[in-house]
Amino acid sequence: MTELLQDDRTDRRDIVCEDVVRIYTAEGVEVQALQGLNLRIDAGEVVAVVGASGSGKSTLLNILSGLDTPTAGVAKVAGHDMLTMKGRERVRYQRHTVGFVWQQASRNLLPYLTAAENLAVPAAIARSKSRAARIDLLLDAMGVGHCRDRRPAEMSGGEQQRVAIAVALVNDPRVLLADEPTGELDEATSADVFEAIRRANTEFGVTVLVVTHDQAVAGHVGRTVQIRDGRTATEILRRTELDEHGQEQHIAEEFAVLDRAGRLQLPDDFVGQLQLQDRVRLALEPDHIGVWPDERERRGEGVAGE
Repeated sequence: MTELLQDDRTDRRDIVCEDVVRIYTAEGVEVQALQGLNLRIDAGEVVAVVGASGSGKSTLLNILSGLDTPTAGVAKVAGHDMLTMKGRERVRYQRHTVGFVWQQASRNLLPYLTAAENLAVPAAIARSKSRAARIDLLLDAMGVGHCRDRRPAEMSGGEQQRVAIAVALVNDPRVLLADEPTGELDEATSADVFEAIRRANTEFGVTVLVVTHDQAVAGHVGRTVQIRDGRTATEILRRTELDEHGQEQHIAEEFAVLDRAGRLQLPDDFVGQLQLQDRVRLALEPDHIGVWPDERERRGEGVAGE
């Protein structure tokens, strides 16, 4: 019974990464872009992955989109094993299971085609049915129905990205992956694009993973995962509650991610504020673990035998 329950929980996860490692080798030098990353995203979630340049977030997205393969570990999207997936399955996966939105509009849309024609291309390749009706439905849902007969050069940057989201949804994917979708847009236009992403989630039931370096952008979603040094470090969960006066309160809680070996990464601002370095003092309490600076280190006393 326990195994059946576990399988049921796993089936509801559209993205599962366990101890994912990606090593690149160039001229005899190895670089570990991912160093045992863990991530789970349930069906229907909207999640943002944030991290500085070189943290591994783009490598993760390339693996989940089928453009790259992990060196080791488990990476599955909608039941597809990204480590063992072969050519034909990979093509079907990229056509039907995932949709992708790039930061640069030039990578999302063909410049010589109208918005409707850009949607028709992947639909025709995948031999989707009811193409015309779905194209109109998607353009209207993304708020760009008026761009149907316009080419990208005749659209604003925000309109281009919303059309790109419609293109990514045309073959009814289970997962939508977006790489810095608002990286070239101003704040107001970014909000419009994220509203379109939320509509993609709520109206079409697609699971959404957005990769960004912008913490403000990540605030538009209920769950933010921070990647640092090729591992998931912390998560922020956001929710809205009513206070005793019936007023909405927006609550954000930060959690450290604990891996199978019991390791966690403390947030940078925690480490900086307490001036933690080299080692810390721990104490196990009945309901929590205490972490303090090592005062001996601060005083330069070290430890016996050093």
